[in-house]
Amino acid sequence: MAASAPLPSDDAQQPRLGLRERKKLKTRVAIREATYRLITDQGYEATTVEQIAAAAEVSPSTVFRYFPTKEDIVLTDEFDPVMEAAIRARPADEPPLESLRAVLRQAVEAILADQPEELLQRSKLMLEIPAVRARMTETMAETSLLLSRAVADRTGRDEGDLEVRVFTASVMAALREVTIYWAEHDQMENLAVLVDRALDSLEGGLSL
Repeated sequence: MAASAPLPSDDAQQPRLGLRERKKLKTRVAIREATYRLITDQGYEATTVEQIAAAAEVSPSTVFRYFPTKEDIVLTDEFDPVMEAAIRARPADEPPLESLRAVLRQAVEAILADQPEELLQRSKLMLEIPAVRARMTETMAETSLLLSRAVADRTGRDEGDLEVRVFTASVMAALREVTIYWAEHDQMENLAVLVDRALDSLEGGLSL
């Protein structure tokens, strides 16, 4: 999931980060913020890892240690583990699709509230830069496999079951298309409402 804001939840449910983890997170955020500033000023293609490192006051090797590619800087976040925990915290008798709907909607609303400009820029890059769009597809597939663990545990299935993988992959594919659709339409529509519409399609059996 492309975002770095945490899902809103009770403080007691939030994991406590140690000093080392906080320093790592601070470095990751600094690199990402520097990248977005540079892209805003000079464009994606003109922005180099060396420039990003200088703007973030780290070495190029540090950038690569945290983000293997420039596309990863734009797309990688700290959201996936939080989403997995949020799904596990949903009511035990809630249908899996409703659990994912609630978590994804919370995530979208949190990002729109906390980091609207970053989300706008990220969605534009997904639309305009083929390498970013391709990497987005890869990272969403990775997120799908992560979330399948939580869904499998909630349903008593094995995380490797085909049905579980198809279920989570379908939800993440819907989110991908929502993001692209939103960018194509100049971010004019309500993103959270679009997420609901996409998941309604899945719930209704993909009928048109």
